Amino acid sequence: MIEVRWPVGEEPPALPGFVGSSFSPLAAAVAERCLEQSTGTGTTGVLLVSRSGDEQSARHVRQVVEAGDRLGPLYFFQSVPNSVAGYIAARWGLDGPVACLHPVADPRAEGLAQAALLIADGDADRVLVLLVEQEPDGAAALLVSGGDNR
Repeated sequence: MIEVRWPVGEEPPALPGFVGSSFSPLAAAVAERCLEQSTGTGTTGVLLVSRSGDEQSARHVRQVVEAGDRLGPLYFFQSVPNSVAGYIAARWGLDGPVACLHPVADPRAEGLAQAALLIADGDADRVLVLLVEQEPDGAAALLVSGGDNR
């Protein structure tokens, strides 16, 4: 298993097509750091795991709607966490399933359990598990393959 963390408090690089929030840039930055270390091959899935989702975008959308103003189209697109997971899959040529998970208890444990199911079912040879939270800004990426169960 490869594991990479994004430093809390460090601003991720801007991500084209995603605005006003650190959520998607955090996911993409930590995914890039993890995948750059990978030498493995095979069908690779992406699993984005977050308790809170994109809080900054949700807050912005709520304020715009309450004010009766027009919402920019990029906020509609990025309000769905699958959009950044799909972006990462396309950017890196990952050909496995793409999914998001809202954990009930332990994001890491639940993400790894779901990744193990995707691998055991034969849907993927390995899974990029992205753990992303904005309060405080922090993210981790774990590239899990068969036999990894930590």
